[in-house]
Amino acid sequence: MKVAVLAPVAWRTPPRHYGPWEQIASNIAEGMVKLGAEVTLFATGDSITAATLDAVCPTGYEEDRTQDAKVLECLHISNLMEKAGEFDIIHNNFDFLPLTYSGLIKTPVITTIHGFSSPRIIPVYKKYNDKGYYVSISNSDRSPELDYIATVYNGIDTRDFHFYDEPDDYLLYFGRIHPDKGTAEAISIAQKSKRKLVIAGIVQDADYFKEKVEPQLSEDVVYIGHAGPEKRRELLGRASALLHPINFNEPFGLSVAEAMLCGTPVIAFNRGSMPELIRDGQTGFLVNTVDEAVNAVARLAQICRADCYGWANSQFSSGKMVADYWELYKRILNK
Repeated sequence: MKVAVLAPVAWRTPPRHYGPWEQIASNIAEGMVKLGAEVTLFATGDSITAATLDAVCPTGYEEDRTQDAKVLECLHISNLMEKAGEFDIIHNNFDFLPLTYSGLIKTPVITTIHGFSSPRIIPVYKKYNDKGYYVSISNSDRSPELDYIATVYNGIDTRDFHFYDEPDDYLLYFGRIHPDKGTAEAISIAQKSKRKLVIAGIVQDADYFKEKVEPQLSEDVVYIGHAGPEKRRELLGRASALLHPINFNEPFGLSVAEAMLCGTPVIAFNRGSMPELIRDGQTGFLVNTVDEAVNAVARLAQICRADCYGWANSQFSSGKMVADYWELYKRILNK
């Protein structure tokens, strides 16, 4: 089977620190290579892969701001689509723009919808409802206006994480610094719990960081910047818990699955996909307010870290994700 995997070009595939869509595209490509598929990864030129790499831009536009994002995206997507006839199937991890080519090519396109940036993009998906094959990354992140072939949970390369049985005495916030992700709420939870908080992630909203986060920094509220793969594993694994007080309906939440894969329970606001990721009372706690989260911190001793690991390993491994997509590829090609 000849498979084209289309990654975004904001960051390298896999990303150095942030880039969840690029990370999943990488896990899919590497997993398909292991299954024996002939895979071409369309990504930035500095990407790392066991597949054949096809690139028209040397680096991502978020890592080199001298580049025009829309120009790179147009060159990147058209590069694949002009070669569509060379592949049995195209796996699109680049949102709705590639769909605009799907009526012009014969190769089937399966699109993983990694979330909706806005309801305004749904008309593009609707236009190609009958032409494409849509996959949701959680049951909660589905539009009633679209047809889906399946839900496939994002999968993590389990070799990148270790199980940590004995945590250190700190809480962790891991993610972009943005109101949607609840950085300020995580600080409030830690302060009310009288626990140390480590904050790791890129600053995506500078004003929010300056107004809501920076004034709270202290010996007990520490911001360490973004964390690469090695630091991420240890930070997640040694935390008493991951705080995830999101203020939006998050489609998935990679850091939530990654934390549990290290044995670390997650305290999350009960929104979006969180009830699908977290087993309430077994691998963490689903809460609705800061005060409920503070109460959950006091109950962390009730959680068995081995249960967190076992759940995440069974549900959110890249092996399971790739096997699920492989079956979808065969279903599509057998139509």
